[in-house]
Amino acid sequence: MTIRANAFPEPTQWSEGERRAINTYWPLLVRVLPQDILFIADPEGSIMGVGSSIGPSYVGNGTSDMRLVGALREVLAGGHLGYEEVQGVLKEVLPLKLEDNVSASLSESLLSALLIGQRMNRETDRELKAYCLAFDDEHGPVPVADVRSLTPYGVPYDGNTRFFRCTLLVAAVRSCYGEACLLHGVEWMPPKGGITEEQMLKFMGANTNISPLQAKRILEDEEVGFAYLSQREAHPSIHSLIGLREHIKKRPPLATTEKVQQLVRGEEGALSMTTKLRSENASKGLPVNYCSGFRSLKMAPAYEVDGVSRENFNVVVNAKEYGFEPTETPRTDKLVSRNIELGLAALRGERGPAYDRIVLNAGMVDHLLGCDGAQEISSALDRAREAIDSGKALDRLLNYIKISHKVLKSGYTVP
Repeated sequence: MTIRANAFPEPTQWSEGERRAINTYWPLLVRVLPQDILFIADPEGSIMGVGSSIGPSYVGNGTSDMRLVGALREVLAGGHLGYEEVQGVLKEVLPLKLEDNVSASLSESLLSALLIGQRMNRETDRELKAYCLAFDDEHGPVPVADVRSLTPYGVPYDGNTRFFRCTLLVAAVRSCYGEACLLHGVEWMPPKGGITEEQMLKFMGANTNISPLQAKRILEDEEVGFAYLSQREAHPSIHSLIGLREHIKKRPPLATTEKVQQLVRGEEGALSMTTKLRSENASKGLPVNYCSGFRSLKMAPAYEVDGVSRENFNVVVNAKEYGFEPTETPRTDKLVSRNIELGLAALRGERGPAYDRIVLNAGMVDHLLGCDGAQEISSALDRAREAIDSGKALDRLLNYIKISHKVLKSGYTVP
C-alpha cells in the first residue's frame, strides 16, 4: 500500500474504503506494530499522518537492517536500484541465518518488503542482472563443460500443479544426438508447490546432491549428456530464501531470474509446448506455445567479426501443422508418480499425448535454436522420435540415475 500511495497511477491508489480503514485503525495500530513495520508503512512520514514520526529516523538494528532500510527508501517511493546496490544488499543479507525458523541477523519484514516492492515496481534489466549474477561465484569460478553445445533450461522453480511436465524427458531425448542440456531448480518452491524435476529424479532414485563441478562431468559423459543442478548445491545463499518466499507468497524478482533462459511460454508458464488447440475463450496476452529467443548463425562475414552472429525469432508453434493430432494435455494434479508413469511409458515408445509432447518439444527446440541437423522441422521431429523408439532416450535417463551416484566417488572418470 505504501508503493501504491507513493507511485501508482491515481486510479490504482488507495480506494475510499481503504483510506477510511487506515484513518480508523492506524492510530490503534501504531501503538502495537513493531518499528520495522511502521517504517515500511510510512518511510518518510508523509502518508499516514498521526504517529508517523518513526519512519524518517528509522535505521533498523545492525548493519544488515541499515542496508535494507537504505534500499527500501528508494523502492517504497517507486524507484529502482542500481546493479551494484542490489548485489551489495543481497551479499550483505544472504544466506539467511535461521534460529527456530526465524532470522537471527536481520528483519525478515524489511527483506520481504524489498522483494515484494521491487516486483511491484517492475524490475529493471540491471536489477534482474544483479539477481542473476550476485552469487555466481559462490563456489569459486563457474565450471565450463567441454561439450559441443549446451542448452540451459530455465523452468519455473515452483513446478506444475495440473499438467504433465516433460522437460526432464526432453533433455534425455536431446542428449541422444549430442545436444547437451542443463536443468536447474529446487525440490519444492512456493507459491504453486508443484511437481519439479528434482522431485521426479528423487522418486526414480537419482542423487540430486550434485555440485556444479560434478554436473559438468556428467554433461561430458557420452553415456548421459544432460544434468540436473539443484539451487541448494549451486546457490545455497539464494536457496536459504525458500522459507521466506513461502511466507510472502508473492513471486519475488528471483522468480524471474530462475526462468530467464526460458524460450518457450508453455503450459502452466513452463517450457512444455502443447498439441492442444488454443481455446477461443483463451485469455489475452501471449499464447501458449509462444517461442521467443535467438539462435547463432555460423555464417561469414558477420561470424568472423565477433565470433557470434545471431538471429532473433518470435513464433507461435501450431503442432497441427507438423502432423500432431490435437489432444488434451494429460493431467497429473501434483502426483509425481503419475508424471513419471506417463514419461516412462512415452520413452518406452508408447504413443499418445505424452509421447507427442516430448517429440514436439525436443524437435522444435532443436530447430528454433539452430542445432545441427534440425534445419528442417520434419527432420528434427523424426530425429527425436528415433531417439525414443530406439530406446536410447530411456537408456540415457537410466544412465543418469546410476551415474548421479557414481560421480560422488573419487574414482569416477568420464568415459
